[in-house]
Amino acid sequence: MANKLKVTLVKSTIGAIPKHKKTVEALGLKKLNKTVEMPDNASVRGMIFQVKHLVKVEEI
Repeated sequence: MANKLKVTLVKSTIGAIPKHKKTVEALGLKKLNKTVEMPDNASVRGMIFQVKHLVKVEEI
């Protein structure tokens, strides 16, 4: 299991429901195609699962 995850916003949140918009913002993603590194833990995985249709995830 990797220690970090690289999360990239690949789809806009314009049409998304408000809960998903807040989840993307909580992940630290503000603009399209921006990438953040997050620790690989259960809470981050849960947030990613909620917005899996908007983000791309890579293990590093």
